[in-house]
Amino acid sequence: MALHELAGKPAPRDILVNIPRLISNYYTNRPNPDDASQAVSFGTSGHRGSSLTNTFNESFKTRQTKS
Repeated sequence: MALHELAGKPAPRDILVNIPRLISNYYTNRPNPDDASQAVSFGTSGHRGSSLTNTFNESFKTRQTKS
């Protein structure tokens, strides 16, 4: 397996996630149920989603833990 070109180097700013925006979106945004691109999907390791794309947020986690 080849090493990634960034292995052992600091990550460039353009690939870093904006953590304050991620947290804000988690608590304030709600997915549109009519938009298939905002649906949460599941895989072998759990959910596949992000609050940056409205596919994972607090309301989802609340519903998941109550079911």
